[in-house]
Amino acid sequence: MSQEFFGFDIVLIVLAFLAILVIFAGVKTVPQGYNFTIERFGRYRKTLSPGLNFIIPFIDRIGHKLNMMEQVLDVPSQEVITQDNATVMVDGITFYQVLDAARAAYEVLGLQNAILNLTMTNIRSVMGSMALDELLSNRDEINTRLLHVVDAAAEPWGVKVTRIEIKDINPPKDLVDSMARQMKAERDKRASILEAEGKRQSEILKAEGQKQALILEAEGRKESAFRDAEARERAAEAEAKATQLVSEAIAGGNVQAINYFVATKYVEAFKELANSRNQKTLILPMEASALLGSLSGIGEIAKEAFGSASPEGGSSPAPRPGRVPSTGRPENDA
Repeated sequence: MSQEFFGFDIVLIVLAFLAILVIFAGVKTVPQGYNFTIERFGRYRKTLSPGLNFIIPFIDRIGHKLNMMEQVLDVPSQEVITQDNATVMVDGITFYQVLDAARAAYEVLGLQNAILNLTMTNIRSVMGSMALDELLSNRDEINTRLLHVVDAAAEPWGVKVTRIEIKDINPPKDLVDSMARQMKAERDKRASILEAEGKRQSEILKAEGQKQALILEAEGRKESAFRDAEARERAAEAEAKATQLVSEAIAGGNVQAINYFVATKYVEAFKELANSRNQKTLILPMEASALLGSLSGIGEIAKEAFGSASPEGGSSPAPRPGRVPSTGRPENDA
């Protein structure tokens, strides 16, 4: 009886152990960021998401474990011949993410290798259709074109190519030296053009300054001539007015006006003679006392003119008609 119970216990232990194995075989834990594909008798059945999952033990099994996070794929350096037959070494980097685990596992063999070769092929295709200058200056355009082409090609695999970046573009050394010489020549050309433009602008500004100076000088001469003409006109008007007044005085019988007029002209003539530029020695053709006599004659005219308005109210004696101011010369010389 004891042996029967002992054998029954062993069977229970074995069954419990098998139950535990079955439970462990049917429970699958998927880590975050991964998806597992489940195959039943070699055929895809479903995809396990992150967390605790159950499958049928010994019938279902895990087929592929796929990383669903964004991944980085380094593109090795390769030679690219540009449109203008320049050979450059190019490398890059590709970012992609698996969106559909089943398609990524069963639509393509070797997903990373397929994406890598697809990227390298399209790098040669896109960059080979561009000239070297465009290649060096339009990296953003190259990246955009590559991303569009590679992403469209990888879409059937359940993969999203999020970014493609060209890291380095290395032309040969002799080509780099030629580009450096070309750049230096271009900069020298620009410097010469700017220098010539600066000289031209300087000459233009100088000419404009001279033109403005001449215009201002002409304006000054014009204004001066106008002022001189106006002054002469005013002097002529004053002279005419004085002559008119003298003429009216003479017509009225005032002989002193004639004496004043003659004496004034006499003094002005001596003034012009004394102010002559070439005159170093002044030789008077008459006695110097004649000038003083003229001045005294003017004084007498002034006395006679203002004597009538004396404070006492008396009137001055009437001038003798026909009397000419004395010039200080003897009568026999007159």
